[in-house]
Amino acid sequence: MPAYRYEAADAAGRADRGVIEADSPKQARSQLRARGLTPIIVDPLAGSGAAQRGGSALFVRRLSTQEQALFTRQLASLIVSGLPLDEALGALADQAERQYVHELLAGIRAEVMGGSSLSVALSQHPKDFPDIYRALVSAGEHSGHLGLVLERLATYIETRNTLTSKIRLAFTYPAIVTVVAFAIVIFLLSYVVPQVVSVFANTKQKLPTLTIVMLALSDFVRNWWWAALGVIAVIALIVRSLLRQPDIKLAWHRWLLTAPLMGKLIRGYNTARFASTLAILVSAGVPILRSLQAAGETLTNQALKTNVDDATTRVREGASLARALAAQNQFPPVLVHLIRSGEATGNLPVMLERAATGEGQELERRTLFLTSLLEPLLILTMGVVVLLIVLAVLMPIIEINQLVR
Repeated sequence: MPAYRYEAADAAGRADRGVIEADSPKQARSQLRARGLTPIIVDPLAGSGAAQRGGSALFVRRLSTQEQALFTRQLASLIVSGLPLDEALGALADQAERQYVHELLAGIRAEVMGGSSLSVALSQHPKDFPDIYRALVSAGEHSGHLGLVLERLATYIETRNTLTSKIRLAFTYPAIVTVVAFAIVIFLLSYVVPQVVSVFANTKQKLPTLTIVMLALSDFVRNWWWAALGVIAVIALIVRSLLRQPDIKLAWHRWLLTAPLMGKLIRGYNTARFASTLAILVSAGVPILRSLQAAGETLTNQALKTNVDDATTRVREGASLARALAAQNQFPPVLVHLIRSGEATGNLPVMLERAATGEGQELERRTLFLTSLLEPLLILTMGVVVLLIVLAVLMPIIEINQLVR
């Protein structure tokens, strides 16, 4: 049965918004009038476009990763407990805290009640449920173990969110220190330095070289800051335009994999996502070629994505997965060895999950090591800059005192 998003007014003139199921807009309006409401807007709720029109009071027009994980976990629990799919979706829609989520789940429930499978209903909302999500749901429906597959999918999403959150939190403090340091330095150069050093302008005293440099830098910050921002913006636009070209982007991403410090982080993060995604797809019974394509879409590095595309072609031609991934020597050797062991023993999903866990732990260790180096380095750099500014101010004072003596 189709669903409709409505806006109506009650007898007291208060606004009422929500979702109603009906065979037609006319019937939806009749149901609203039967409730004592005067319909104002009744729009079909079907597909991503209609979902985006719903919940106009909110700015975010998609399902967050946290909401996606929560929905998947709750749906899995309800299905495993024996609740029919349409009732489970209805219960989750009723308890949704955000209007957009409520309308999204109501639309999916309407598609399911109309005869569509869950994976087909989810395909109407590609921004909220990516290809890998729909592929796993489809595999669960075909195998008859939708609840178990959804539980694995929820665990996968939660693990991925946890890893991403840890990395973001690890770099939050260095980022805050950097922003504060820049703000302090700009304030000192644009206000403090000229106010203090201008006292010595009337003395006709030759200023120290460091003071002259600081004054020139201060004048530049005060008078030409807009030009500096313009140059930075132009450079950013040029770099962005260049990186849109496939060859340049591929070369840049290949260099990133070998970059000092950051290269191992980028490789580890992508490897962990690829291995965990491939593990859950293979364990759910998705064909290996389809699994490789879906797992490759989760990669953020174009060089690794090209490697997966090449590996997919090699596997299609009959090569083993381990040999195909090792052809371009871009994935970590540990991943290749574990995949080879999994193929030999028939436990490929287990070995892939073990590789994902290992890479995730190594990524956390490297991230903590890098941030532990960045924090004192930023503080030391800030201290040196402030020291130079203080010396630029104090050196003329010291010279005047020496002349007086």
